[in-house]
Amino acid sequence: MSDNTDSGSHTDTADATRRRVEDALLESSASYTREEVARRAGVDLDRARRLWVAMGFPVNPDPDAVMYTDADVEALRALTTLVDRNVVEESMELAVARTLGQSMSRLAEWQVGVVNSYIAARIREDEDAAGTSDPDRIRHDARELAADTVPALEALQNYVWRRHLAAVAGRSLDIDGSPDSRRTLAVGFADMVGYTSLTRRLDVDELTSLLEEFESVAGEVIARGHGSVVKNVGDEVMFQCADPVDAARIALRLHEAFADRDDVPALRVGIALGPALARFGDLYGSVVNIAARLTSNAHPGTVLVDEHTAEALADVDEFYLKSLRPLRVRGFHKLRTFALRHNRDHGGDREGSSDSGR
Repeated sequence: MSDNTDSGSHTDTADATRRRVEDALLESSASYTREEVARRAGVDLDRARRLWVAMGFPVNPDPDAVMYTDADVEALRALTTLVDRNVVEESMELAVARTLGQSMSRLAEWQVGVVNSYIAARIREDEDAAGTSDPDRIRHDARELAADTVPALEALQNYVWRRHLAAVAGRSLDIDGSPDSRRTLAVGFADMVGYTSLTRRLDVDELTSLLEEFESVAGEVIARGHGSVVKNVGDEVMFQCADPVDAARIALRLHEAFADRDDVPALRVGIALGPALARFGDLYGSVVNIAARLTSNAHPGTVLVDEHTAEALADVDEFYLKSLRPLRVRGFHKLRTFALRHNRDHGGDREGSSDSGR
């Protein structure tokens, strides 16, 4: 009997703590049902539900559940106002909500992970010092930490967002004088060789350290090389450049950055040049598929480029290009490929350039 009571008491305490943390983070208590929040926002109930799901939040099966706040009302009004004013096309409303939800979800996972790491460290300190830990104090510290750090994180997020907004707008306008989302880009991928088998030998901390090192170094090389990271996906980074010369330099510098390191596996890199569609922070089009195919077919420590990139680099003396056997890739008929190296690696010899068809 006492075991059940203890279990129930623990659950009640956890629920109460969760509600207090949520109230502190949302800066208000839940006050409305789904119907009430839609009515206050002036939004059709079904439209509000679709937007809520698109942002990645579950729908409570109980329609009378009180789980929405004034902030939810304002968010619905803000998003639907953008559509009503034709800033966002009606057909793209859900896509905008989905992209925001996915981006913020990843950010929130990281931020909560930081807090959880802090809490775990406090528990270990208590156990080492006294052989036990105080759950009530730990929960209190977690709430205090959340309340203290949220304003700083919010300000930092806003700053980084505005900086990226300015950078993306500048890149878009510099290319052709208009903010068109379809433009010619050099798209590249770099991934770690043997990552899948490596994950089976590493513990969580080692894997975290590996990914952090890879993303940190790769991100710095790409930024310094006048490119930008499109996304990181596990063992792979995708980047873009307006100038294929910059993309080629980035590819070679990525290899140099990791060449003498035992803690990061060898890389392979692929670059393709062509029209790409920029949509919600990602790139689409055959140029992306070609770059990915080149990367997967590259040998460790090498860079493969497509024929359009090779043509753009033909008269750049710092590069050596060697025409390779065409790849038989599904969806592309005999994809022409070229190995890219520093020209100094061959004593300035342009041998092999005649094989490239230039």
